[in-house]
This record gives sequence, structure tokens and C-alpha cells, in this order.
Amino acid sequence: MKHILITAILAISTNSTYASTEAAKTTPTKVGPAKAEVLARGQQIAGAVCVACHGLDGMSAVSGNPNIAGMPEQYIAKQLALFKSGDRKNPIMQGMAANLKTDMPIDEMKALGAYYSMQKPKPNAISHDRGLAESGQKIYRKGIPELKVPACSGCHGGAGAGIPATYPRLAGQWQEYTFAALKSFSSGERKNTQMQAISARMREADMQAVAEYVAGMRNR
Repeated sequence: MKHILITAILAISTNSTYASTEAAKTTPTKVGPAKAEVLARGQQIAGAVCVACHGLDGMSAVSGNPNIAGMPEQYIAKQLALFKSGDRKNPIMQGMAANLKTDMPIDEMKALGAYYSMQKPKPNAISHDRGLAESGQKIYRKGIPELKVPACSGCHGGAGAGIPATYPRLAGQWQEYTFAALKSFSSGERKNTQMQAISARMREADMQAVAEYVAGMRNR
């Protein structure tokens, strides 16, 4: 009797395994859009929405608007999500992000991130003050130990390329935009615990020096 019961259990187990395997074979696998489709959608949105402020190639013609060519794609998508949710404040960007779709088949925020990350940065921002840039270079590479300000390169990279999702590209960024961003962090207007703590310890002259230096950085 025990032998018959064990045999029956084994048969049921084998049949169940076979059924699961066959089901897996016949169940269609969900496949996301191809990279080319994502990039094409990103370019389409960029040409219709983003071009006025950031340019189709991600190089802004206005120093108050950031250059985003070559920016890590995860970082761009993350910032757009923050604008859409209202966690990052900017009336213009919040209005633009509000209409971006995040559902399938294409997440439009990720599409924009992918598209702009593929654009090659161009030298539209340059350093004009050599002495100020040299001071900024020291801060960027070594920080300001007496003020407990860490080196910018620790998070943004020695070449200023940034780190995906977390830290933006700084190389070649407009002086005006970088300075304004540091001031916003320092005042608490722009929220980021790490950057608020760092910028709060920086003097205005330090911010201007860093902004001048990164404007002249080139990493590709």
C-alpha cells in the first residue's frame, strides 16, 4: 500500500513539473521596446517640448538653462520624475514633466534620459577668469578642508562626467546655472540633503570659483 501511495505521489509531482514546464513554453514573454524605439521617442519629445530651453542636442543657448547633453540617462529620468511629483520645484519644468507618460510601452522620462545621454557635449560654456578657475579647480579636486567641504570630484568624477542616477555631469556646464544651483541648495530652496549640507558651508566666492572651473572642463 505504501509503495502504491509513493508511486502515485511521484507521478503527480512529475506531471505537475511537466505541466509547469509546458506552460512556461507557451506563456508569451513580455518584451520591452527596442533601444532604437526608445531613442526615437526621446528625440520626438525633445524636438517638440525640450528644444526651446535645452536644444535638440542638449546644448542650451541660454546660460540660465542647463546643458544636458551627455548627462547620465538615469539622472535625467530621476529629475523629471521629481518635477512630475512636485518634489523638485520649478514652475516651467513641473509643467513640462506633468504630461510625460511613465507607463508602457515606453516610459517617456527614460526615453528622454536615453536620448540626451547619447548627445555629444559641445564647448558652448567656457571659462573667462583664469585665476578664479584655478581656485575652483583646487576646490573641485581637494575641497576646502578648513570648512569641511569635500572635493567635488568625489561624487561628480575627476572629469566631471557624473555618476548615473545620483550625480549629474558638471563638465562644460554654464557658470550661471552652476552658481544658481549651489545658491539654491545653500538656501534650502532646492532639496538634496547632501548638497544642502555641502553648499551651506561654502562661501559665495567658492561657489563662483567652482562654477567658473567646471564651465571650462572638457571630458569628451
